[in-house]
Amino acid sequence: MGRLQRWAVALVVIGAIGAVAWYFTRPRPVEVVLGQVDRGLVERTVSNTRAATVTACRRAKLAPPTGGQIARLLVREGDRVKQGEVLLELWSEDLRAQVRLAQDQLNAARARADQACLAADLAEREASRARQLRDERFISAEALDKAVSQAKSQRAACSAARADIEQAKSGIAVAQASLSRQQLRAPFAGVVAEVTGELGEFTTPSPPGIPTPPAVDLIDDSCLYVTAPIDEVDAPAIRLQMPARISVDAFPGRRFDAHVRRIAPYVLDIEKQARTVDVEVEFNDPRQTGTLLVGYSADVEIVLDSKSGVLRVPTAAIQEGARVLVFGAEDRLEQRTIETGLSNWEYTEVINGLGEGDRVVLSLERPGVITGAKAVPEQRAGAPAH
Repeated sequence: MGRLQRWAVALVVIGAIGAVAWYFTRPRPVEVVLGQVDRGLVERTVSNTRAATVTACRRAKLAPPTGGQIARLLVREGDRVKQGEVLLELWSEDLRAQVRLAQDQLNAARARADQACLAADLAEREASRARQLRDERFISAEALDKAVSQAKSQRAACSAARADIEQAKSGIAVAQASLSRQQLRAPFAGVVAEVTGELGEFTTPSPPGIPTPPAVDLIDDSCLYVTAPIDEVDAPAIRLQMPARISVDAFPGRRFDAHVRRIAPYVLDIEKQARTVDVEVEFNDPRQTGTLLVGYSADVEIVLDSKSGVLRVPTAAIQEGARVLVFGAEDRLEQRTIETGLSNWEYTEVINGLGEGDRVVLSLERPGVITGAKAVPEQRAGAPAH
C-alpha cells in the first residue's frame, strides 16, 4: 500500500471518529411540555390568601345565667335538638320550694279576698236597708252614716285582698323566672358540638373579660357559608352578589356555586405584612351543603369579570414581560411578546401575538428551555404521539 493510500485510510478513520464523536456530543433536543392556544372562557378572579373556613350562620356557646351544680344533663355531643328544648338543669330544689310557697300564698290571698268581698257584699246590703229605714224614720241619720261607712270599708278591704292576689301572682312569676334560669334551653334547632361538664359537677357563667368553656356549644348546620380572607389589594374590586366558587379540601375535585353575601368593612392586620379583608361567600344551593361540616377548610374563587369564546393561552406559559416560547418551525423554540387581557391562574386572554392552534411551552423551568433551542414534545403516559 502506497503512502497516498495510507493517508487516505487515515483521513477516513479520523473522519469516522469525528462523526461518531459529533453524534454522541451533539446538543440533544430538550423535552418540553406543550399547551395549545384555543378559544374558550377566561375569567378574572381573586382567591383567598389563607385557608377559608366553612362557618355556620348561627352558632351559640351557651352557659346557664347562674352558677350551680348540674342535676340533669339531657344531651350529648352530636345530638340534634329542637328550639326550646332543655339541654341541662342545675340543682334547684330551693327555688322549687319558693314556687310552692308562692302558690300557697296565692291560695291564701284568694281565700282572704273571698272572705273580704263577701263581708263587703253583706255590708252594702245592710247599708241599703238602713237607707230605707231612715226614709221611714225608724233609725237616726247617725246610724245610716255608720252603715254606709261600714259598707265602704268592707269594699275597700275586698279591693285590697284582690290586690294581694295580683301580688301573689307576681311572686309566683318571680319564683318561676328564677327557676327557669336554672334550665339551659336551645335558642334554635341544631346539633350539639360540645358539652363541657358532667352530672354532679359545678358550672359557672363566664365572668366579664375571662372566657371559660361553654356548657354547650350549639351549631345550626342548616345554613352554612364560607369566610375567606382576601388580600387588601384585591378587596376593592369585590362587590356583593358577585359569582364565586367554593372548593372544600375534604371533597377534592368538587366545586360549589356560590355568591358574595358580605364584605367586612375593615381590614384585619393579624399579620402585619399580609393584611386581609374577610369576605363571606354563601352557597347558591343550600341543599348541597348536607355533607359539609362546620370548620372544614376551603378555598374561594370570586369571579370579577369573564369573557367566553376568546383566544386564550395557559397562564403557566407566560413569562415576565408577557413573553412566551412557541414550538415553531423545525422544532425550535421561538420567543414572542404577546398582548394580554383577562387572566387567572389557569388561562389568560390573548389579544395579539398568538394564533389559534399555536403550541406554547409550559415547562419553562427545565434546563435548556431557551429561545432557539431544539425541542421535542414530551410524550406523557396515555397521550397520543404527534
